[in-house]
Amino acid sequence: MKLRIEKLIERAIQAAKEKDLIAASQLSEIQVEEPKNDDHGDYSTNIALTSASILKMPPRRIAENLVSHMDTCDGLIQDITIAGPGFINFKINPSAWANQLSQIHDLKDRYGSSTIGQGIKVLLEFVSANPTGPLHVGHGRGAAIGDSLSRILSFCGYDVEKEYYINDTGRQIKTLGQSVYLRYRELCGEKIIFPEDCYQGNYIKDIAIEEKEKNNNNLLDMQEDHAVLQFGKTAALDILNTIKSDLLTFDVQFDTWFSEQSLYDSDSVNQVIEQLKSSGIIFEKDNAWWFRSSDFGDEKDRVVIRQNGQTTYFASDIAYHINKYKRGFNMIIDIWGADHHGYIQRLSASIEASGYNRSNFHIILVQFVNLLRHGEPVAMSTRSGEFVTLNEVIQEVGTDAARFIFLTRHHDSPLDFDLEVAKMKSNENPVYYVQYVHARVASIIRNAHSMNIPIGSYEESCFSNLIEPEEIHLLKCMGRFPEIVEKCAVLLEPHRLVYYLMDLASYFHAYYNKHRVISEDISLTQSRICLVEAVKIIIKNGLSLLGVSSPESM
Repeated sequence: MKLRIEKLIERAIQAAKEKDLIAASQLSEIQVEEPKNDDHGDYSTNIALTSASILKMPPRRIAENLVSHMDTCDGLIQDITIAGPGFINFKINPSAWANQLSQIHDLKDRYGSSTIGQGIKVLLEFVSANPTGPLHVGHGRGAAIGDSLSRILSFCGYDVEKEYYINDTGRQIKTLGQSVYLRYRELCGEKIIFPEDCYQGNYIKDIAIEEKEKNNNNLLDMQEDHAVLQFGKTAALDILNTIKSDLLTFDVQFDTWFSEQSLYDSDSVNQVIEQLKSSGIIFEKDNAWWFRSSDFGDEKDRVVIRQNGQTTYFASDIAYHINKYKRGFNMIIDIWGADHHGYIQRLSASIEASGYNRSNFHIILVQFVNLLRHGEPVAMSTRSGEFVTLNEVIQEVGTDAARFIFLTRHHDSPLDFDLEVAKMKSNENPVYYVQYVHARVASIIRNAHSMNIPIGSYEESCFSNLIEPEEIHLLKCMGRFPEIVEKCAVLLEPHRLVYYLMDLASYFHAYYNKHRVISEDISLTQSRICLVEAVKIIIKNGLSLLGVSSPESM
């Protein structure tokens, strides 16, 4: 509805310009809102007020000029009025709500979808945790955001591929191998002073125990460098398999698992470095090789080859992102932890320096999760290895609750996650609050069937029964769903869908608590079942885009 009214206002502005009633080439942004007071109509715009300073005209006069060039938008608008200093209010024709309900019922699981993506190829990389330890709750938040965003973009016509980048080479894998090797030697009876810079968690001991069971003491005869290398590869593979299993439990699947090591095996890193050397973008200084990132907006130049001849992580990241573009993706989205903030400019610089459009490269930074129990912080220390894993959270609260709550805040805001709230079967638990709407409507439909009330095929005349304020509020809210989904896709912000579903649930609960859906009046009953069935469709579609189930009973 709002989008159609915005188009109506755009046409009125253009018509007023053509008749020289409006002189400015550009007015302020069109904003259409739902008035808090129902007496002010169904929708309202303040375009006349916000454009007064641009046009040097009284806002009411601007409003009059615009309204005089507005039509009923093919029967959508019943009445247009000017209020106060220049607000333009719109009253929707009741028959328009019937058309909206019919559209929801006709499209069902496609309601809210669009073609705005136009088949643009998107590579969405997220989680990408180093295979040096299990996933923690912070990774879970990134996984929920990435997977939900993938679903939303696909729903809006984008061609999305999900990718996990495996950091399976370099110093952290060597440290992992050293950590497991030392624990293995402990199990073989040696007295070891375990270094602080090694991985401390109990999972390291568990991997060492598995190696001891498979190999007894035989690996002690290996040269230490070879042993560390072997332990590192074995442990990284073991941890990666655990990560894959945890993500599968979290209903997150990737199309591609891309190995950092493969960039070295294919000589891609060296080839990219040589290309950038030949163009002068990588230069030598102080016996090291530097990338001229300061020429492309970064605060300083960055090392890609150290004095000892070893490449940095930045070097392989440049090669990896060039590889993404070479694979034909038009839009690249990376989801990172907030601690990677300082990395944005240098990587964006490398994309531009390599001849690609940095405006097609998007980075989403995910802030930390504060894990609580009854409002009190749950102690977590990654340094000591004592942290709550994603799998532990899933086992305690379930996938649905975890995914939904991870999405209840904008990705750039810290998130408080209370484990006890997530387990509640009450309105305090946001996922329960929304899922219960779906279950409640399913129960209503089952009751209607048991009473032999004819539903599923509705006469147009029955829509005229939907006149209560709470019914109109529900209809308005349902009409916003396609717009919300589109905004989530364009702004890359899936949390907006959570806010919307909470609003829709609130309107439904207010309606259900005040009005009987099933009554002796069969015509009214059919109308109201049609209404709540449409709510059920949207709840299911919205939850599906978040990767959350829609239970038929609770």
